[in-house]
Amino acid sequence: MIIRTMTLEDYDQVYELWSGIKGFGIRTIDDSREGVEKFIKRNPATSVVAEEKGKIIGSILCGHDGRRGCMYHVCVAGEYRNRGVGHKMALEAMERLRKEGINKVSLIAFQSNAVGNKFWHRLGWTFQKDLNYYDFSLNEDNITKFIE
Repeated sequence: MIIRTMTLEDYDQVYELWSGIKGFGIRTIDDSREGVEKFIKRNPATSVVAEEKGKIIGSILCGHDGRRGCMYHVCVAGEYRNRGVGHKMALEAMERLRKEGINKVSLIAFQSNAVGNKFWHRLGWTFQKDLNYYDFSLNEDNITKFIE
Protein backbone atom coordinates (compact mmCIF):
# COMPACT_ATOMS: atom_id res chain seq x y z
CA MET A 1 0.00 0.00 0.00
CA ILE A 2 1.20 3.50 -0.81
CA ILE A 3 0.03 6.89 0.43
CA ARG A 4 0.33 9.58 -2.23
CA THR A 5 -0.99 12.98 -3.23
CA MET A 6 -4.59 12.97 -4.44
CA THR A 7 -5.04 14.38 -7.96
CA LEU A 8 -8.12 15.15 -10.00
CA GLU A 9 -7.40 11.98 -12.00
CA ASP A 10 -8.31 10.05 -8.83
CA TYR A 11 -11.78 11.60 -8.64
CA ASP A 12 -13.78 8.72 -10.17
CA GLN A 13 -12.25 6.12 -7.85
CA VAL A 14 -12.51 8.39 -4.81
CA TYR A 15 -16.15 9.19 -5.55
CA GLU A 16 -16.84 5.46 -5.94
CA LEU A 17 -15.17 4.88 -2.56
CA TRP A 18 -17.28 7.61 -0.92
CA SER A 19 -20.43 6.17 -2.50
CA GLY A 20 -19.78 2.75 -0.98
CA ILE A 21 -19.54 3.86 2.65
CA LYS A 22 -22.77 3.65 4.62
CA GLY A 23 -23.63 6.93 6.33
CA PHE A 24 -21.19 8.96 4.23
CA GLY A 25 -22.46 12.41 3.26
CA ILE A 26 -21.81 13.63 -0.29
CA ARG A 27 -22.60 17.25 -1.17
CA THR A 28 -24.05 17.91 -4.62
CA ILE A 29 -21.74 20.83 -5.49
CA ASP A 30 -18.75 20.64 -3.15
CA ASP A 31 -18.15 16.96 -3.88
CA SER A 32 -18.74 17.16 -7.63
CA ARG A 33 -15.72 16.83 -9.92
CA GLU A 34 -15.68 20.63 -10.27
CA GLY A 35 -15.91 21.15 -6.51
CA VAL A 36 -13.08 18.74 -5.77
CA GLU A 37 -10.99 20.27 -8.58
CA LYS A 38 -11.38 23.71 -6.98
CA PHE A 39 -10.33 22.30 -3.60
CA ILE A 40 -7.27 20.50 -5.03
CA LYS A 41 -6.17 23.59 -6.98
CA ARG A 42 -6.30 25.63 -3.76
CA ASN A 43 -4.50 22.91 -1.78
CA PRO A 44 -2.46 20.93 -4.33
CA ALA A 45 -0.16 19.03 -1.97
CA THR A 46 -2.19 18.21 1.16
CA SER A 47 -4.94 15.78 0.12
CA VAL A 48 -3.94 12.11 0.07
CA VAL A 49 -5.13 8.72 -1.11
CA ALA A 50 -4.13 5.23 -0.07
CA GLU A 51 -3.66 2.94 -3.02
CA GLU A 52 -3.15 -0.80 -3.27
CA LYS A 53 -2.50 -2.51 -6.59
CA GLY A 54 -3.89 0.49 -8.51
CA LYS A 55 -7.08 0.65 -6.45
CA ILE A 56 -7.82 3.60 -4.17
CA ILE A 57 -8.75 2.19 -0.76
CA GLY A 58 -8.76 5.41 1.30
CA SER A 59 -8.82 9.16 0.95
CA ILE A 60 -8.56 12.44 2.83
CA LEU A 61 -9.41 15.83 1.42
CA CYS A 62 -7.07 18.06 3.39
CA GLY A 63 -6.40 21.75 3.07
CA HIS A 64 -5.80 24.95 4.96
CA ASP A 65 -6.58 28.65 4.92
CA GLY A 66 -3.06 29.72 5.89
CA ARG A 67 -3.82 29.46 9.59
CA ARG A 68 -5.59 26.18 10.32
CA GLY A 69 -5.78 22.90 8.48
CA CYS A 70 -8.95 20.90 8.04
CA MET A 71 -9.59 17.32 7.00
CA TYR A 72 -12.70 16.33 5.10
CA HIS A 73 -14.04 13.00 3.89
CA VAL A 74 -11.56 10.83 5.74
CA CYS A 75 -12.46 7.29 4.75
CA VAL A 76 -11.13 3.79 4.21
CA ALA A 77 -12.93 1.04 2.31
CA GLY A 78 -14.53 -1.36 4.77
CA GLU A 79 -12.44 -4.38 3.83
CA TYR A 80 -9.20 -2.42 4.50
CA ARG A 81 -10.10 -1.02 7.93
CA ASN A 82 -8.17 -1.86 11.09
CA ARG A 83 -4.94 -2.22 9.11
CA GLY A 84 -3.50 1.23 9.87
CA VAL A 85 -4.53 2.76 6.53
CA GLY A 86 -6.48 5.67 8.04
CA HIS A 87 -3.78 6.33 10.62
CA LYS A 88 -1.04 6.43 7.97
CA MET A 89 -3.11 8.75 5.76
CA ALA A 90 -3.86 11.10 8.67
CA LEU A 91 -0.19 11.26 9.69
CA GLU A 92 0.83 11.96 6.09
CA ALA A 93 -1.77 14.72 5.68
CA MET A 94 -0.70 16.31 8.98
CA GLU A 95 2.96 16.22 7.97
CA ARG A 96 2.08 17.93 4.70
CA LEU A 97 0.27 20.65 6.65
CA ARG A 98 3.31 21.07 8.95
CA LYS A 99 5.54 21.55 5.90
CA GLU A 100 3.24 24.40 4.82
CA GLY A 101 3.59 26.10 8.21
CA ILE A 102 0.24 25.03 9.63
CA ASN A 103 0.24 24.40 13.39
CA LYS A 104 -3.26 23.12 14.07
CA VAL A 105 -5.71 20.89 12.23
CA SER A 106 -9.39 20.20 12.81
CA LEU A 107 -12.11 18.01 11.41
CA ILE A 108 -15.81 17.45 11.80
CA ALA A 109 -17.30 14.02 12.42
CA PHE A 110 -21.03 13.38 12.53
CA GLN A 111 -22.18 12.30 15.99
CA SER A 112 -23.74 9.24 14.37
CA ASN A 113 -20.35 8.20 12.93
CA ALA A 114 -19.35 5.81 15.73
CA VAL A 115 -16.51 4.25 13.71
CA GLY A 116 -14.98 7.63 12.87
CA ASN A 117 -15.39 9.10 16.34
CA LYS A 118 -13.76 6.05 17.92
CA PHE A 119 -10.92 6.26 15.37
CA TRP A 120 -10.13 9.93 16.11
CA HIS A 121 -10.32 9.41 19.86
CA ARG A 122 -7.95 6.43 19.61
CA LEU A 123 -5.45 8.57 17.65
CA GLY A 124 -5.40 11.16 20.44
CA TRP A 125 -7.50 13.90 18.87
CA THR A 126 -9.26 16.18 21.35
CA PHE A 127 -13.04 16.33 21.35
CA GLN A 128 -13.89 20.02 21.77
CA LYS A 129 -16.69 20.35 24.31
CA ASP A 130 -16.22 24.10 24.58
CA LEU A 131 -17.01 25.01 20.97
CA ASN A 132 -20.23 25.41 19.05
CA TYR A 133 -20.12 24.64 15.37
CA TYR A 134 -22.24 26.92 13.19
CA ASP A 135 -23.11 26.45 9.56
CA PHE A 136 -24.75 28.78 7.05
CA SER A 137 -25.54 27.68 3.52
CA LEU A 138 -24.79 30.20 0.79
CA ASN A 139 -26.18 27.90 -1.90
CA GLU A 140 -29.28 25.87 -1.14
CA ASP A 141 -28.55 23.63 -4.17
CA ASN A 142 -25.51 22.23 -2.33
CA ILE A 143 -27.36 19.54 -0.39
CA THR A 144 -25.91 16.50 1.34
CA LYS A 145 -26.94 13.03 0.23
CA PHE A 146 -26.23 10.32 2.78
CA ILE A 147 -25.21 6.89 1.53
CA GLU A 148 -27.53 4.17 2.89
